[in-house]
Amino acid sequence: MLKKLFALFLTFAKVGVMTFGGGYAMLPILQREVVEKKGWVTEEELADYFAIGQCTPGVIAVNTATFVGQKLAGVAGGIVATLGVVFPPLVIISALAEVITRYAHLPWVQHAFAGIRVCVCVLIFNAVLKLGRSAIKDVCGWVIFAAVLGASLFLNLSPVLYVLAAGVAGAVIGAVRGRRTA
Repeated sequence: MLKKLFALFLTFAKVGVMTFGGGYAMLPILQREVVEKKGWVTEEELADYFAIGQCTPGVIAVNTATFVGQKLAGVAGGIVATLGVVFPPLVIISALAEVITRYAHLPWVQHAFAGIRVCVCVLIFNAVLKLGRSAIKDVCGWVIFAAVLGASLFLNLSPVLYVLAAGVAGAVIGAVRGRRTA
């Protein structure tokens, strides 16, 4: 059990080191580490964890770490994975806070942050593409995708409402399909 907890901590600490850009920037790294490299969860499970993590208080990557850790090693795993993903950013931010405050006005520092923001957008886009391949499996999935995308572009609603609406739509579609096969 200790070996598994140590592996959880190290894996999520590795994810936590890449905290530049916030929780969403960690999503592609989480996907690579826990699905592709470790095989701890499937693409579908991770997509579910991301959806639930978006609806619960806190940073999505931290919430996802908690869910994965809980799945693998119970409450202790959830705690260890959460500490793993939070510890590196806490140390890095503490160390850099004074430096960033002191030098943030310099043009080269501002340009570096602009470049980092572009990189974060690409990482998030890649995560969306990978998750989309596993989440959108049929016409109904594309309809839900288009509806949520359209609504999110034109309405200023909480992401929780989009997730809940998509969940209800998926449940209704599943129920209708179930009646047809029965």
